[in-house]
Amino acid sequence: MRNDPSMSTGRRTHILFDFFGTLVDYSASRTEQGYHRSHRLFRRLGGDLDYPDFLAAWSRASADFDRLSDRDDHEFSMTDVGSAFLAGTLGRSPTRAEVDAFVAEYIGEWNTGVTYSAAVVECVRALAGTYRLAVVTNTHQPDLVPDHLAAMGLLPCFDAVVTSVEVGWRKPHPAIYAATLDTLGIRAEAALFVGDTYRPDFAGPERAGMRAYLIDPERAATVPDGRRLASVLDLPDRLAAE
Repeated sequence: MRNDPSMSTGRRTHILFDFFGTLVDYSASRTEQGYHRSHRLFRRLGGDLDYPDFLAAWSRASADFDRLSDRDDHEFSMTDVGSAFLAGTLGRSPTRAEVDAFVAEYIGEWNTGVTYSAAVVECVRALAGTYRLAVVTNTHQPDLVPDHLAAMGLLPCFDAVVTSVEVGWRKPHPAIYAATLDTLGIRAEAALFVGDTYRPDFAGPERAGMRAYLIDPERAATVPDGRRLASVLDLPDRLAAE
């Protein structure tokens, strides 16, 4: 483990951010963005489903993987679900090249639901002047979040991007927080965690020994008022006041 500056100063030195819903707005839907390019590729591969049935079959395949992951928080990849979907709908085993092409097309269309905020970009840059930063995110594709951070001009601000698909476990499984702390070479007491979903971004980090802040403008979760944010833009003032 690398030297942890908090061991001598006693202060929190790192901020760990959730990504989707925290640093970017997004649609979690697997259908509403529109997947006509993915459907055309599916048809070129030999699939015979029309567009509505294609979306329904994709949703069922994804939901099957979600149900398995919900049992123990293990993560699956887009390659996993893409392979299963194509095998089940084409009636044959797809090649890895076919799966990769389909996944790339699908992710490209899914990404149309992701939007960036200039104010959030400036907020992160300002925080990077005082804290070391990392992203800890649930995602099915390893390069998805780093690519978004690069497009936002923020990738150099982060010491690490830790993804559930690479760790093998999704938040709130303890393994992903432990992997993050190990990657950064710090103790839990050195880290603040900021996210927008109670179990993975507040309860899980708190159990792991981190101090967590929850983006919860509608006050839906039971968290102390001092740990509740209307958006990530509230964080600098909150930290300055502590």
